[in-house]
Amino acid sequence: MRHIISILVENKFGVLARIAGMFSGRGFNIETLNVGPMPDSNFSRITATIIGDSSALDQAIKQVSKLVNVIDVTEFSKGQATERELIMLKVSVSPEQRTEIVQICDIFRAKIIDVANRSLNIEMTGNSNKIKAFLSLIEPYGITEMARTGGVALKRG
Repeated sequence: MRHIISILVENKFGVLARIAGMFSGRGFNIETLNVGPMPDSNFSRITATIIGDSSALDQAIKQVSKLVNVIDVTEFSKGQATERELIMLKVSVSPEQRTEIVQICDIFRAKIIDVANRSLNIEMTGNSNKIKAFLSLIEPYGITEMARTGGVALKRG
């Protein structure tokens, strides 16, 4: 099962490695991992999408909560959070195909951020289902490079 976990930590050396090691050491696959500083640069937020058993996850969350430098741990149940990813692509494109790709981008609210003779760089944000749908339409044109952030999430309300 897929779980989204948000961990507020002190911005210290080695914290991320200890947290990732704790999850992997207990048999969880970390599907995506995102880390960013908070407005107060003494803290960072880690958002992890983890694949694993629900009952074992509860125990793992308790153990993460006990780690030094961990302030708060929140697991988002389905529907409790707003989640987004960022994806950036370089797509091969002939001049004849450019209009088709622009139309696909418009439908998904993606932005073309660089134009060259034979390629376009595109950025898009959305949930994982929207990203998958967008990729399925763009892949036939030829993705030459891709960078994807993985999910970030905040609790609703």
